[in-house]
Amino acid sequence: MSLVRRALPEDAGEVLRLRQIMIDSVFAADPSIAWHGDSLPTLRSKLGEPDGDFVAFVVDHPERPGALASLVAGTIDYRIGKSGDPRGMVGFVFSVATDPDARRRGYARACMTSLLEWFRERGARRVQLTASPEAEPLYVSLGFRPKPDPLLELTL
Repeated sequence: MSLVRRALPEDAGEVLRLRQIMIDSVFAADPSIAWHGDSLPTLRSKLGEPDGDFVAFVVDHPERPGALASLVAGTIDYRIGKSGDPRGMVGFVFSVATDPDARRRGYARACMTSLLEWFRERGARRVQLTASPEAEPLYVSLGFRPKPDPLLELTL
């Protein structure tokens, strides 16, 4: 199986490239990458925080040295505890992406397994994500279940 590793600050450009692949496939929005330059410094900083609340796990591309084949990123959020979850630590998964020429090799599953273990180690009792129809079977196979979503959003 593939060698999953934690992304490092020097991986930031490739992390953004894979994130753009995910954005383009899910949202079919403006394919502009102009925002990458503004995002890069913060991403590098976050990738350099070993004890932070953000992490990315990656697999190096087996045929393209210096490139990443797959990416899974997540954060841990604190929400006031409740019955069944008194610590209130919630994991959130986002930017699951695999380079088109490296798909169907188990890389995203391997990265997800590492991320789920990272969440467990930090005390998260719940993990949330938004899935595309194409990716939903992977998440269901890992134990995720659909849930009614009363989410509202405000863009500031």
